[in-house]
Amino acid sequence: MAPKAEVTQSRAAAMIKKYGIILVLLLMVIGLSIFQPAFRTVPNFINILNQTAIFGIMAVGLTFVIISGGIDLSVGSVLAFSGVIMGAMSQVEGAMNPIWPNIGPFPFILCLIAALALGSTCGAVSGTLISRVRIPPFIATLGMMVVARGLALIVTEGRPVSSLNPGFNMIGSRVFNNTVPVPVLIYLGVIIAGWILLNNTKFGKSVYALGSNRAAAEISGINVKATLTKVYLLSGFLAGLAAIVFSARTLSAHPNAATGFELTAIAATTIGGTSHSGGIGTMWGAVVGALVLAVLRNGLTLLGVPVSWHGLTEGVIIVVAVGIDMRKNMVKK
Repeated sequence: MAPKAEVTQSRAAAMIKKYGIILVLLLMVIGLSIFQPAFRTVPNFINILNQTAIFGIMAVGLTFVIISGGIDLSVGSVLAFSGVIMGAMSQVEGAMNPIWPNIGPFPFILCLIAALALGSTCGAVSGTLISRVRIPPFIATLGMMVVARGLALIVTEGRPVSSLNPGFNMIGSRVFNNTVPVPVLIYLGVIIAGWILLNNTKFGKSVYALGSNRAAAEISGINVKATLTKVYLLSGFLAGLAAIVFSARTLSAHPNAATGFELTAIAATTIGGTSHSGGIGTMWGAVVGALVLAVLRNGLTLLGVPVSWHGLTEGVIIVVAVGIDMRKNMVKK
């Protein structure tokens, strides 16, 4: 029997491996609170959550994708495409630079549905190419990324879409005595729904099984093609939802919106412990990973670090997180 000290040490190592990212987040918060007093204010914490909402929503969808053993590079472009179509439909009468001057405005709820439907359609197309045509996820979603961004630029001729329906003011506003941003509440709802879907449904179990061993999942009776299509459809749906939140925050839509957001969302899931080998990942990990990135960006800004260094820092974190993930998988094998 192993000595008591060794058992304790082994348990401590397991806890650090499982919850290490939370410890990193706490150390970041404590450190920044000490060196930059402006960081520890309540308005700043709320601002961090508000900034996390858009790429955090996409990270929830990417958690399903990466657990299934895939990748989705298109979510940022799908956000932009969904956003400009929704924006064009919702421009008020007399808007400057109307995209479709002879059409609309459409009912507000229909504009929101259009964004969700368009995002879902883009995701379903990617999923179908991956599951049925057997195009690798990297190539299929890279193609969708280019196509969606191109369509957004064609529809708008490269112009921003402004003068949107006043209903977006409500989605981008704050509640509870003008304290909590509505986008944060939407993000919280997505987290809860994502957690339930991943941990308490047949679909969630199928996603884990698919990422762990695709052949075994197929033998066990899981409809692999349908599951894959649903995974990417879900990712596209959440990109459409992120487009709604994005437009509500900026009161506009732009064909170049969310450029690079897909990498930030992927980074959030990776930092949170979702394995690119498939079959491993948690919803809470993706949430903590998104918070780590948001706190890092906020802290660097408050410390006066040039914006040009932010991307470098984030890139190093991604590489380190993936390297640790690969090392853990090699040890297991």
